Amino acid sequence: MWWFQQGLCILPVALVIWTAASFIFAYITAVVLRHVDPLVPYISDTGTMPPERCVFGIMLDVSAFLGMATVYVRYKQVEALIGEDELKLKRLNRFGLLLGWISSFGMCVVANFQKTTLFSMHLVGAVLTFGVGALYIFVQTLLSLYMQPRVHSKTTYLIRLSIGLWTLSSIISMFVSSVIMYSSLRGVDVPQKMHWTPGETGYTAHLISTVSEWSLAFSFIMFFLTYIRDFQKIDLRAEAVLHSSHLYDLPPGNKRDSASESSSLLGGGT
Repeated sequence: MWWFQQGLCILPVALVIWTAASFIFAYITAVVLRHVDPLVPYISDTGTMPPERCVFGIMLDVSAFLGMATVYVRYKQVEALIGEDELKLKRLNRFGLLLGWISSFGMCVVANFQKTTLFSMHLVGAVLTFGVGALYIFVQTLLSLYMQPRVHSKTTYLIRLSIGLWTLSSIISMFVSSVIMYSSLRGVDVPQKMHWTPGETGYTAHLISTVSEWSLAFSFIMFFLTYIRDFQKIDLRAEAVLHSSHLYDLPPGNKRDSASESSSLLGGGT
C-alpha cells in the first residue's frame, strides 16, 4: 500500500495539490495571454479575465469542497481522540469545524465574484477565506497544544504554530501595504487596474501587497499538509440504515388499503 492510500490522507494531499494547481494554472494562462504582468500579480487578477477565470472558478469550487471534507474529517478525528469529560476541547473542536466551513464557503465567493465585476463581494469572500481561515489555523494549533504529548508530538504543534505565525505576518503585511497603496492612488480605480509600471506611484506598495497575498495563500494551504500523517490513521464509513424493506408509502399487496383506495375513487366519481 502506497503512503497516500493509507487512511484518508489523500484528502489533504488532493486539497493542497489541486488548490496550488488552480493558482499556478490561472497565473500561467493570464501571463501568456498578457492579461496581467508576469511579476507577481494579485491572485485575483489572474482569475479575472476569460478564459482563465472560468477554469479558475471551477477549480476553486472543487477546492472548497475538498476543504469542507478535510475540515470535517479533522473534526471527527479530534472528537474521537478527546475524552467525554473534556468539554473545553469539544467546544473548541466544534468552533474549528464552523470556522473551516465558513472559510471554504468564502473560497467559493472569491472564485465566482471577480474583483473587477463585484469588488465588495470579492472582498467579503477574501476576508472569509483568509481571515476566518487564519482563525481556523490558530484553533487547530491550540487543539494541538492541548493534545500533546498524549496524542501527538510537540514537533507537530510547533510546525502548526510556525505556519500560523507565517499566515498572520502575511495578513499584516498585505493589509498595511494595501492601505498605503490605496492612499497613494486616490482617484484611481485600483480594482480595475491590471497592469503596473515600475516606478509609478504606489508600485512598491503594490508589489509588497501582491507578494504578501501569494505568501498568505500558500501558507494557508500548506497548513493542511500537517494533516497527512494524522489522516493516515483514520477512516470514515457511511452505513445505510433501512427503516423498511420497501419504498412504498403502504405495504404492497395490502388488500384492505387497495379496497379503501378503490372505494374512494369510485365515490369521488359519482
